[in-house]
Amino acid sequence: MTTERNAFDAAVAASAERVRASGRQPRIAVLLGSGWHGFVARVREPLVLRYAELPAFPAIGVEGHTGELVLGRIGAHQVAVLGGRQHTYEHGHAAVMGGAIATLAACGVAVLVQTNAAGSLDTALRPGALMLLNDHLNIVQASPLVGECGTERFVDLRDAYDPMLRAQAHAAARRAGAALHDGVYAWVLGPQFETPAEIRMLRQLGAHAVGMSTVPETILARRHGLRVLALSMITNMGCGLDAEAALSHAQTLAAARAAAAQTVPLLEAVVAALELT
Repeated sequence: MTTERNAFDAAVAASAERVRASGRQPRIAVLLGSGWHGFVARVREPLVLRYAELPAFPAIGVEGHTGELVLGRIGAHQVAVLGGRQHTYEHGHAAVMGGAIATLAACGVAVLVQTNAAGSLDTALRPGALMLLNDHLNIVQASPLVGECGTERFVDLRDAYDPMLRAQAHAAARRAGAALHDGVYAWVLGPQFETPAEIRMLRQLGAHAVGMSTVPETILARRHGLRVLALSMITNMGCGLDAEAALSHAQTLAAARAAAAQTVPLLEAVVAALELT
């Protein structure tokens, strides 16, 4: 375990040094999920680092995720935009983004803005809608902190999704004349989609959307002291809630592309409006 930890720490240090060598000092990181890549075009003065250049970053194997770290500006903020994540379902480990999140913290990032594509559990929350996470359900009951030592692993998740950042996001949406819903996100392992019975269960548990990411990264970010804001782009109704075609990843990406003209500008407005304290 000590050898593995030393290797992890060395990879994080090398990755952080590569970012610092760029001369950029990001304070906000934006993690792009499926269908959100159009946001990269909004970054001013972009400098691209491939994940392969950063030893602590994972290989990316899901369509719609680019595996690039883009350093630049959104509004007055210096940002680091992560072009995708590795998912727990790819290898069975919840800590697959641990090195990337630790690198961001080592570089001085204070806020992590997460995005994802999700299925709706609310008949009023239709494809194309945006939902701001106010809490989550870790249905998988897996933690990226398993195996860590010390008291830092006992992370308080009372305000996992920062209330002040959420208020700022809602204010930015109002100024933009855009609808931004609030809700609870349920994390399931995947990669298969949910059954109708599972959708009924999640609704009874109080979830409004369901997806296969975000929760492990939120836990990691909070463990490193980063504040978190997260948005779900609704790409489909949960199985059994609508008479739509069979669910697929291709359908998810197509729905996300169709909504990008509204979602990407709103994400830019939200990031630009964030106030760092």
